[in-house]
Amino acid sequence: MSLFIKKPLAQLMEQGGDSSSGLKRTLGAGNLIALGVGAIIGAGLFVRTADAAASAAGPAVIVSFIVAAIGCAFAGLCYAEFASMIPIAGSAYAYAYVTMGEFLAWIIGWALVLEYALASATVSIAWSEYLNNLLGGAIPFEWCHSPFETSAAGVSGIVNFPALVILVILTLVLIKGTKESASLNAVIVFVKVAIVLIFIVIGWGFINEANYTPFLIPESAPEHSSWNTFGWGGVLGGAGIVFFAFIGFDAVSTAAQEAKNPKRDMPIGILGSLLICTILYVLFSHVLTGVANWEDFKTAGKEASVAFAIKTYMPGYEWLGTLITVAILAGFSSVILVMLMGQSRVFYSMSKDGLVPKVFSELHPKFRTPFKSNAILLIFVGLFAGFVPGSVAGDLTSFGTLFAFVLVCVGIWVLRVKNPTAVRPFKTPLVPLVPILGILVCTGMIVSLGKDTLISAFIWMIAGLFIYFLYSKKNSILRKENKG
Repeated sequence: MSLFIKKPLAQLMEQGGDSSSGLKRTLGAGNLIALGVGAIIGAGLFVRTADAAASAAGPAVIVSFIVAAIGCAFAGLCYAEFASMIPIAGSAYAYAYVTMGEFLAWIIGWALVLEYALASATVSIAWSEYLNNLLGGAIPFEWCHSPFETSAAGVSGIVNFPALVILVILTLVLIKGTKESASLNAVIVFVKVAIVLIFIVIGWGFINEANYTPFLIPESAPEHSSWNTFGWGGVLGGAGIVFFAFIGFDAVSTAAQEAKNPKRDMPIGILGSLLICTILYVLFSHVLTGVANWEDFKTAGKEASVAFAIKTYMPGYEWLGTLITVAILAGFSSVILVMLMGQSRVFYSMSKDGLVPKVFSELHPKFRTPFKSNAILLIFVGLFAGFVPGSVAGDLTSFGTLFAFVLVCVGIWVLRVKNPTAVRPFKTPLVPLVPILGILVCTGMIVSLGKDTLISAFIWMIAGLFIYFLYSKKNSILRKENKG
């Protein structure tokens, strides 16, 4: 039987319409927008902006954000069409199963594991670091670092306890219910967006126009010899770096099976959250690179970039640096929450198809959430967060997301050709132009990632192939039905 056996669209639609025994439909358009903003605005805004400015784009990091947003917009339009017509929890995995077949669906599902699970673990590690900074280093080194890390004083880490605590708390919220998770996320989103807006408004008055010249990093600048670290090449390289800041809007589509009116609400949630965050990102990067010169971020920037800019160039507003730390913690919390939710929903869908064990689709008798899946993921993600340094992840999360985006864009194009008469409550405009542009822009950003990242991603995908051929292919429900 072909590796590219496809799941009939009618069968998938029937599965999505069964709300009596499946996931609860409790989310409206506002909840979905908040989920998107909650997943998008996190570490990327506060950390990657200065990193991209210093290493690739300079003040033109503003344009890098726009390029990354355009790539996301092309993919977002394709996601919106799929999510409105196929309201299934599996997101890009489910879409690929219908359009490109089981093998590619597995590949994209495995890439989403890389995105969601790895992002949850690494962000929880960063959450632990910022919490300790906020507390003035009150947590002993050995209890907030992995065993593979040693302090300057020679103290070895034992376990990253704060990272485990935040994972346990947010997992329990997810098990309690999607509505409760969305409500908590909405509060967190309000806090961090308010603080971002405060920085933009106050910082605007401290902008030094001289910091925008030169706008692009010149080729002659030290340590900027490769094509993607200066000029317009640097803008594209910067887009690949800041793309991490956009990871998450696709997680909205994993909640499609829990949306009250997915045909209307899913496009609003996906595209609305993307638009809001793009505006905030452009304004934030404009202020940050205007307040401090991009060259400052080579040494003083990166994780402490915003606090450095406030302390050095905004006298009298040191309190804002503390608020920024609170916003970062809030941002991390909502990102972890939505990533854990997205991962469990992808596994839920894959489990219903037999590609991963049945335990991942078992629902709680009262809350109707995939509680066993949440618990298993907590163990997996917790082991990584508690005992592995956060630097291990690198840009692998960006690769997983971009790869999923490319296949979703391909899927829309394929489905328009193979099934042009299917009911589409939301239609991606200018097909095949929009999908093609999405493929090109996202592929360009994949290429701009480092060689080590691409090699690591290749190894991850090879591991996924072993699992598919040893377990998933044999247990596929669709294959069993077709044999019968």
